[in-house]
Amino acid sequence: MNKRIHIIGGGMAGAEAAWQAANAGVPVVLHEMRPRVATFAHKTGDLAEMVCSNSLRSDDDEHNAVGLLHWEMRAAGSLVMQAADASRLPAGGALAVDREGFARHVTEAVRNHPLIDIERHEITALPEEGHWIVATGPLTSNALAQSIREATGARSLAFFDAIAPIVHADSIDMSVAWRQSRYDKGETEAERKAYVNCPMNRDEYEAFIDALLAAEKTEFHQGEAESAPTPYFDGCLPIEVMAERGRETLRHGPMKPVGLTNPHRPGEKPHAVVQLRQDNALGTLYNMVGFQTKMKHGAQKQVFRMIPGLENARFARLGGIHRNTFINAPTLLDRQMRLKQRPGLRFAGQITGVEGYVESAAMGLLAGRFAAAEIRGCPLPDAPQDSAMGALVHHITGGADAKSFQPMNVNFGLFRPLDAPMKGGRKGRPARYKAYTDRAKAAWRAWLEAVA
Repeated sequence: MNKRIHIIGGGMAGAEAAWQAANAGVPVVLHEMRPRVATFAHKTGDLAEMVCSNSLRSDDDEHNAVGLLHWEMRAAGSLVMQAADASRLPAGGALAVDREGFARHVTEAVRNHPLIDIERHEITALPEEGHWIVATGPLTSNALAQSIREATGARSLAFFDAIAPIVHADSIDMSVAWRQSRYDKGETEAERKAYVNCPMNRDEYEAFIDALLAAEKTEFHQGEAESAPTPYFDGCLPIEVMAERGRETLRHGPMKPVGLTNPHRPGEKPHAVVQLRQDNALGTLYNMVGFQTKMKHGAQKQVFRMIPGLENARFARLGGIHRNTFINAPTLLDRQMRLKQRPGLRFAGQITGVEGYVESAAMGLLAGRFAAAEIRGCPLPDAPQDSAMGALVHHITGGADAKSFQPMNVNFGLFRPLDAPMKGGRKGRPARYKAYTDRAKAAWRAWLEAVA
């Protein structure tokens, strides 16, 4: 067989994709520009270099979604998980690693694989022919990003991205909040109740603005500010930046109270309203509309839990600001991570709109397996949606709202609801999460047996 898979990028996703494809018997060329072309974040030329944390988060595979993802990757022979286990550091229930040892393990394993060649140079344009996986991550070079823009029709890929938090729907207090679209717009009942509304009176609003302005904010990483032409994506100003323009700015922007009637207090007009919009097809996650932020995570929890109805909010994702490069995967990729208009191109890792080292590696694992199977003439079935891997792929390739698509970590809000709802609120959560993981493991085992 003379067909090869070419992979652009030797980070978590690229290294994992190369390992999976080569172990399936398909030759791989891994193109990595470092150390010939440096980035502001990386320090070495090693593959899978960890730049912002040494933690792969919780390793609990029974009650935690990322721990479940660890389990699925180990079951599939993941190189990233092999390296993590070999370089593990004491960290309680978390999976923390020695960064240098981890990257060295991955680099040596890939370098020594007989079916993998590493080429150290920059790819500046998407190729027209062949089987390719683009796994260049959030620091995709400007030249390649421009080529991706041209191929996908996307207006912009690289920018300082101010991201809004996402809340688990079952943590919103609906005795305070209510469902209604402004002016009851919509042709169906679902459309007329598309938003969850959290009301504020004048005192609550003023206290919220004070806390917002006083909260500790993040700063740009060194080198990021000069690497992008504009500080924020158009239309995504952080909420605290809007508040700095005047205390009433938010009441005339994302927190305007017009066109809404609180059924809990129909005779009382809210001074301001925070709206949340459904963020996934399952209705388990809600996006805080217009609440992009650069507040530090601890401050976000304190400030946003001041909002009536969100006092006990659980966040599937907190807001943030950083340079990011990702495609609008729900509109561009199929369930096998191929670019719809150019099936020879697959995308993997953070550029697909997943967040986190583990999630990036998981997407590389699938992309490598899918590409190798296609070359061998025995295509694989899609990843099962009830698995963590499948839930994540489903989210980025169609489960998420394409209009508000932003990078996402794996979490149980991405999973299909259980057939038999489990009661008990906070006390019943461990049992519910265990039920998710049991179902996921069964689905993943069945898939691995089917594709073996």
